[in-house]
Amino acid sequence: MGSSGATKKQPVEPLPEPEVVADPTKPRQVVNYVMQRRAALRGLTRNGLRDDVCDADPMLLRTAKYHGEAAGRPCPVCRKPDLTQLTYTFSPEMGETSGRVRSTGELTTLAHEFGAFRVYVVEVCRHCYWNHLVVSYVLGDGNPRKLAGRRSSS
Repeated sequence: MGSSGATKKQPVEPLPEPEVVADPTKPRQVVNYVMQRRAALRGLTRNGLRDDVCDADPMLLRTAKYHGEAAGRPCPVCRKPDLTQLTYTFSPEMGETSGRVRSTGELTTLAHEFGAFRVYVVEVCRHCYWNHLVVSYVLGDGNPRKLAGRRSSS
């Protein structure tokens, strides 16, 4: 019948080579989505298809309500002053906490705790449901850590 309850050991993936990083809190590999944002807004003014750009998911709206930070500028669609920003962090090193919304104040601490993680900043309007990816970038000290949630085979 075979051995019951036996689990197959997963091969241990080697860590990537360390990266030289002068300042772990300084964004690198920055991708700015301003051109896509402008194109979406231009399409809105030309075509008037608000449903195509003002389509925030209900979960995104709730997250913006309870965890968002003020963007410091009005919504580009409805001009309400309380546009919100959400900052998401992703990295295999973060394990189960990867994909969580973080405050911008937490990023400095995280930059010293992890080798590399990608940050995505999304702007959300809770009034007209506008949402758009603003920028993404990498932070971290460049020293890879063991992946969170995995045990070494020693």
